[in-house]
Amino acid sequence: QVQLVESGGGSVQAGASLRLSCVAFGYTFCNYYMAWLRQAPENEREGVALICNDGTAMYVDSVKSRFTVSRDNDKNTLYLQMNSLKPEDTAMYYCARHTFPFRGNSINQADFGYWGQGTQVTVSS
Repeated sequence: QVQLVESGGGSVQAGASLRLSCVAFGYTFCNYYMAWLRQAPENEREGVALICNDGTAMYVDSVKSRFTVSRDNDKNTLYLQMNSLKPEDTAMYYCARHTFPFRGNSINQADFGYWGQGTQVTVSS
């Protein structure tokens, strides 16, 4: 049974940093592309970052140079290092696993069939 458990959210001031973690259970972690997505109140869910099996990453333009996605396949863990946080980064952050192994080329939420419960990030000005 696939399970994704996020942690690391919190309330911070603008300019601060947070590191989100997502531990995966129930499948071969290294075989799947992983993503971070977020949803702010009254907004649609948007993709933030994607990481491939080999560590290649892509980001939405709004977080480039501030956020870094990484993975530790030995620990079955996905990370999102968030620096220089802005109030507009306030959202519930979700990690997600691509539905199929060794596949993925965009942070399209429709491609990700497994989701964690989310961790809240709140950035105040």
